[in-house]
Amino acid sequence: MKIINLLLFTIIFLVTFSCSSESSTAEICVQKQWFRDVDGNGLGDPLNTMVSCTQPEGFVALREPEEAQPAAVDQNFTVTPGKQEIFVLRETKANYGFALYTPIEYSNKEDQKLPLLVYLHGGGGRGPGNTITSFNRVIFGITPPSLIEQGAWNPPAPMVVVSPQSPGIWNAKELHNFISYLIQNMNIDASRIYMTGLSMGGRGTFDYVSQYGDQAYTAAVVPIAGWSLINEGAPFKTVPLWAFHGDADNVINVSGSKNMVNAINSSNPKVKAKLTIFPRVNHFSWQKVYNNSGIGTEHSNYDVYDITIYDWMLQFTKDSKLVE
Repeated sequence: MKIINLLLFTIIFLVTFSCSSESSTAEICVQKQWFRDVDGNGLGDPLNTMVSCTQPEGFVALREPEEAQPAAVDQNFTVTPGKQEIFVLRETKANYGFALYTPIEYSNKEDQKLPLLVYLHGGGGRGPGNTITSFNRVIFGITPPSLIEQGAWNPPAPMVVVSPQSPGIWNAKELHNFISYLIQNMNIDASRIYMTGLSMGGRGTFDYVSQYGDQAYTAAVVPIAGWSLINEGAPFKTVPLWAFHGDADNVINVSGSKNMVNAINSSNPKVKAKLTIFPRVNHFSWQKVYNNSGIGTEHSNYDVYDITIYDWMLQFTKDSKLVE
């Protein structure tokens, strides 16, 4: 009888221990967001995600840009006016690799500082920024760096244009540090810094101002086909914004821009946020904005598109007043 009882106790103990172990294992499972690595480059697509305790096949963790060092004078950094040049990661002291266009008018004279336009690529432009060929994803399509490369760039006034490359979702702190580096090492008018981005870059534009508010370097911003996870308007009170979107966008719903513009205008900004929507236009609405081809084709229920974004941005200085 004692032997039978001992056997029963042993069986009960083993079953209980096994269940307890399984329960403990389940409890320590931590859900994590993973990003599909479509092309096998290890970067992941920020628009194609799933949540799982373990890494699913074909998915990776989203990589962030390298941590920036405090902005400092970079003695080895020189530019060639009249050209768009690529500076790969670690070639300079900047925390991104970047393409940089300096107009022929650029000089180091103190009284000849130029405005700066920061262009943020979308998900298709992601890359490590450490090779010249990785910028084929950035200097592509109808975008500021591509128009420059094609000789089709014709802003109303000379502007320095920088196009950094990010391995994943744009990080507001890294963008702020990057702009600090450019201010420190170039003859840039710090009161006339502008930012625009498409898709993931549109979100990066929203996120940058959302995080820095009055402390953002930007005098005005133009997100295109973007969205935000925050949807708070207060940080934009002193940063004029003009958002663009296609109403047939099946990648980033038009509500992404609508929600942010509504939130901003509900916060009583110094300059009312604008929203222009193109009827029957898909995710590639930036093609109508960067080369000005969409002027006059906008939806009549939203803000009129009768001036280029470059003319519009250059009206503003950092204090959100119209340039006299």
